[in-house]
Amino acid sequence: MNRKPRAAALVAVLALLLAPLAGTAAAADRPSVELSKSQAGTGGSITVSGSGWRERTLLMILICGQAVPSRGVPGGTNSCANADGRAVTTDAQGGFSRKLPVSEPPVPCPCVVHVATVTGAKAEADAIFQVAGHAVEPLPADTSGGRLSVLTDTALNGSSGLLTWFGAPPARTLVFTVGNVGTSDVRNPVFQVGTAHGVFAPQWDEQQWRGTIRPGGRARIELPVELAAGAHGDYTVSLKYGGRVLAEQPWGVGRPWGVTLFWILVCLVVPAALFRIGMAVVDRVRPRPSGGVRHRGVRLPELALRLPGFKPSTAAHAAPSSTSTLPWFTPDADPGAAGGRLSAPHDDSPTSPATPTSPPAPTSPATPTREGST
Repeated sequence: MNRKPRAAALVAVLALLLAPLAGTAAAADRPSVELSKSQAGTGGSITVSGSGWRERTLLMILICGQAVPSRGVPGGTNSCANADGRAVTTDAQGGFSRKLPVSEPPVPCPCVVHVATVTGAKAEADAIFQVAGHAVEPLPADTSGGRLSVLTDTALNGSSGLLTWFGAPPARTLVFTVGNVGTSDVRNPVFQVGTAHGVFAPQWDEQQWRGTIRPGGRARIELPVELAAGAHGDYTVSLKYGGRVLAEQPWGVGRPWGVTLFWILVCLVVPAALFRIGMAVVDRVRPRPSGGVRHRGVRLPELALRLPGFKPSTAAHAAPSSTSTLPWFTPDADPGAAGGRLSAPHDDSPTSPATPTSPPAPTSPATPTREGST
C-alpha cells in the first residue's frame, strides 16, 4: 500500500528536475538571430548569424521598420528594405552567417533584422537593430486582439482569354469571405497568397486589403492571382494570414496550344518561303540563251495529226500554204506551185472558147474474133 505514494512522489521529483532541462532544449531548438552591431548607418554593413534553423533551408534576411521582436513585423515585408535583402542557406547544423548592407526601410523605426524561411514550414526570428539617422516613431496600436477566420469556401473567378491560349500569364481573382472572431478591429489586413505547382513549395506573395473589419463583422475579400507566362498544369492556391493557412484552392491550367500551333506553322511556312526565295534567286542568276527565251509549247494541230484514228476538221485547221513543206522538192519543181494539179498543163485562159465536152462512150463487152476474118 505504501509503494504507490512513494512511486508518485518519485515521479514528481524527477519531473521537477527535468523541467528546466527540457525548457533549455526547447529554447535551444528555436531559431535565433545575432548581429555583429546593434546600430549602423546607411552604406555600412553588419554580419547576421543564426542557429537552431532547419538544415539546408533557404532564408531571407531583411531590415524592417515599425517592428519589435515581441510583435514581429505586423505590416509584412511591405515595411522592409526588400531591394537590399540577402538570401542564405543554412548548413547541416542549422546555422548560418551572412553580411547584410544597411539601408533605410520605407517606414520609421524602431527597426529589426527580420529572418524568415522562404520555402517549407514557416519559421522566423527578429533582432533589434537601429538604423543611424533614420526617423523613429511610436509603434501603431496593437491589433492582436482581432482574429480572422474564413467563413465561406474560396473560389477562383475569371476565365482565360485568347492571349492566354497563346502563352499570356493566366490570371484569376481569389474570392472568399472572412469574419473577425476577435475582440478588436482588424485594419488593413495583409494576406499571403501562395501558388504551388505539383509537389513544389508555394511561392508566397503578400497582398494588403484596405478596410476595417470590426469584431463579429465579416468582409468579402478579392485578391488577384497570376501565374507565370506559359504556365500550365495542376496548381494549388493557398491563403495565409497571421502565420496560419486559412484555405487552399486547386487550379487546373490548360496548355497554351496556340504556342504549339504557332511553331508548327513556323516549321511549315519558313522552309516554303526559303525555297521560293532560293528558286527566285536561281532563276535570276542562271545564264540565258543568246537567242532569247525559247517557249517550248506543244502544237496541238501537229499532235492531233499524229494520233491514229483522229481526223481533224479540215475547215478548222486547213490553211492555204504558198510553199510546200516536202523536203525532196525544190522550190522550182514543187508540184504545189501549179495549183495543186498533177495532170498535164492546158490552157485555162478566159479568152479561149469553151469546148463542150462529150460524155465518154459506153464501153461494150469485148467480142471474140475469129482467126482469119477480114
